[in-house]
Amino acid sequence: MPAGPFASASPTLADLRAAHARAARHAIRTPLVRLPLDGREIWLKLECLQPIGSFKIRGAANAMALAPRESLAAGVATASAGNMAQGVAWVARAQGVPCTVVAPDHAPAAKLDALARLGARVEKVPFARWWQVMEERSYPGLVGLFIHPVADEAVIAGNAGIGLEILEDLPEPAAVLVPYGGGGLASGIALALRAAGSGAPVFACEVATAAPLAAAFAAGEPRTIEYSASFVDGIGGRGVLAEMWPLVRRLLAGTCVSPLEAVAEAVRTLATRAHVIAEGAGGASLAAARGGAQVIDAGGRPASLPEGPIACVISGGNIDPAKLAAILDGRVPDRA
Repeated sequence: MPAGPFASASPTLADLRAAHARAARHAIRTPLVRLPLDGREIWLKLECLQPIGSFKIRGAANAMALAPRESLAAGVATASAGNMAQGVAWVARAQGVPCTVVAPDHAPAAKLDALARLGARVEKVPFARWWQVMEERSYPGLVGLFIHPVADEAVIAGNAGIGLEILEDLPEPAAVLVPYGGGGLASGIALALRAAGSGAPVFACEVATAAPLAAAFAAGEPRTIEYSASFVDGIGGRGVLAEMWPLVRRLLAGTCVSPLEAVAEAVRTLATRAHVIAEGAGGASLAAARGGAQVIDAGGRPASLPEGPIACVISGGNIDPAKLAAILDGRVPDRA
C-alpha cells in the first residue's frame, strides 16, 4: 500500500499557517455562524461562500503557489467532479496558464458551466474511468502539472486553514463534521486541530449511496463498494484511496452515514432557516449533526456524536437550480 501524504511526519502549526497565508491570495476567510434552531448547538463553516462556491480553492491555491513556475509552463490538470476543477481553473486563470480537467460524466451542469466560464478544457469520461485517473494520476493527452484533488500534501495543507479558522471562532468544539469525498478536507482539518493542540474529534460525513469510508472502517482496510450516483455528487466513490487510508485511519474519529432524504432535508434547512445555498455534499455535515446519520467509529463500531457545540463544514454550494428547486419543494431529486 502506498505510504501516502504525511507518512513520515505531520505538518507543524507553522507549516499550516504558512499554507493558510498562501491560500489567502485567492481564498477568503469564511464565517462561522450559528444555525438558528433550537436543540443542539450547531455552527456552520460556510465554505460555500468561497469565490468558486467551494473550499477547493484553498488546496488548489496552496499547491500552485508551491509549484515551481517552470512546472506550470505547460499548464495544469486535475481529476474532479467539478469543485477541485474550479479551484485549479480559478488559480490557473489568475496565473495565465491553461487548465485541463477530467470529469465524471455525471458531473452537474452548474459545475461544468462554471468551468467553461473559467476557460478550462473538460474531458468527460465514465465514472469508473474517472476513478482510475484518480488512482493513477494520468490520462492520455494530459499535459502539464497534475494536481491531485485529494492525495497531495500541499492540497491537504491548504485545506487545513479551515480548521485553524474554526478554532479561532469556536475554540472548544465538541466535534467537527466534514463531508468526505477522498479525505483531503477531513484530514487537513484534523491535522490543523492536532497541530493547534485541540482534542476535538473530526468525523467524516458520507451519504448512504456511496460510503466507502464506512466500509473501510468496518473491514479494517479499503474495500471496493457499489457506487450509486445521486444529487450528492461531491462526495463518495468506489473506495477509499489506498494512499489516503493510513492518514484518515489515523486522524478521523469515525464517519456519519446519512440517507439521501436526510441530506435533502439538511439542504432545505440551510436554505430556509440559514439563508445558505448548499450542494448535497455541503449538506451532509448538517444532516449528521441533526441526528439523521448512522455514526460509526474508526474501529467500525456503532458510535454517537459527543455532546456540546458541533462545527459543520458546509463544503460547497454548487448545486443545479432544478435539483435545488426539487429539494425546496420537499422532494429528493432524481438520481443523476
